[in-house]
Amino acid sequence: MEKKAIVVGAGLVGSLWAVLLAKRGYTVDVYEMRDDPRKAGFLGGRSINLAMSTRGWKALEKAGIKEKIREVAIPMRGRLMHDEAGELSFQPYGKEGQAIYSVSRGGLNIELIRIAGQYKKLQFHFSKKCLGVDLRAGTAHFEDTHTGERISAEASLIFGADGAFSAVRRSLMKLPRFNYSQQYLEYGYKELHLPALPDGSHAIDKNALHIWPRGQFMMIALPNVDGSFTGTLFLPFDGPANSFEQLQTDEQVEAFFRENFPDSIPLIPGLLDDFRTNPTSALATIRCLPWCYEDKVLLIGDASHAIVPFYGQGMNSGFEDCSILDELMETHRDNWPKIIEIFNQDRPKDTNAIADLALRNFVEMRDQVADPRFLLRKEIEAYLNEKYPEDFLPLYSQVTFSHIPYSQALAEGFAQDRLFDRILAIEGIEKNWRVNPEVDEVFRQWMREREGMG
Repeated sequence: MEKKAIVVGAGLVGSLWAVLLAKRGYTVDVYEMRDDPRKAGFLGGRSINLAMSTRGWKALEKAGIKEKIREVAIPMRGRLMHDEAGELSFQPYGKEGQAIYSVSRGGLNIELIRIAGQYKKLQFHFSKKCLGVDLRAGTAHFEDTHTGERISAEASLIFGADGAFSAVRRSLMKLPRFNYSQQYLEYGYKELHLPALPDGSHAIDKNALHIWPRGQFMMIALPNVDGSFTGTLFLPFDGPANSFEQLQTDEQVEAFFRENFPDSIPLIPGLLDDFRTNPTSALATIRCLPWCYEDKVLLIGDASHAIVPFYGQGMNSGFEDCSILDELMETHRDNWPKIIEIFNQDRPKDTNAIADLALRNFVEMRDQVADPRFLLRKEIEAYLNEKYPEDFLPLYSQVTFSHIPYSQALAEGFAQDRLFDRILAIEGIEKNWRVNPEVDEVFRQWMREREGMG
């Protein structure tokens, strides 16, 4: 097969995948609807900062740019919860030394494009909107967003990395028996800017993901290298109270923040401007199958499995797509019929699992992180992991700090729920769990039951 590929979409996944293809000697043409962000800059206003974790770092290491990105990534070692009175409580993400890393979406995307641009056989075509793909002919059709000129391009491989509203996927949807679902949350989000202090430092702890959990809604903030934070408010679109529908005037916005996030008000001097200017954006989970047409066209990243951002795994799962495909190329020596068959058969169960996990984690971040029972569970999880490291790894650590398949982690999460239903039912557990032998006995019984099932 001719080693020539088209990648539709120069976002995070498309740019990274183009680099990995170019490293393996492919001639790659990348088509992107946006103007070149290296020249135009990256437009903010509707982005949620990225939380890079183990799966994402692996893909960047394969591309040879891990250390370069690490230089501009900020470690977040845990969640820092802000209650209504401004009191803080910290919840570590993992063991000592483990962290997720705050990375600017725009900065990372521009850096990936710069790296990709160094390959002689890799070429970007910006301002080219994909109109669709002739699947049988292996031809992709584009329109120049400035001139209206229409062009077509052919390749033996076409990868749709063009995001949640993929034009490549729309072409696949015309096939018989193509399954597709799109599920919107009733929640929207709005980006808010927390600027640096006059001396350029961060106004609040830069090594934490800040959360203002308020039951049915929340706000978060992730640090940036320039001393600022990117804040995101998550609220229901509609409702008689605490919804975007009810925040129409400056007075309503100010009153809402005074009541719910009073300690954040000094941190967001441009609150009212941000509220007026930045869009209220939607959150959707997208699933589809198959991800391919024969051995010619393949969807990756959000084009095949867009998820909500509450586990910080959207980018990480898309980058993991790239790692897996790269390993399949190595194993099967560029035998694309085999590679696509295996990827389309095995990968969807894991991306469906992380979609479910992300929805589950939204409830955790919004409702549970301030609940004493939830915090107690986290303490006991850390204890069990330290005492039985071969037998117990908390669900969050499986998703964030390992390469355990998402589907396996989800199943393990359900099993751990059953374990903690028993442990937290022990009488007086809140006061005596550190010295109560019943905790260990319940754990060992749970392990015996699982071994019996296995």
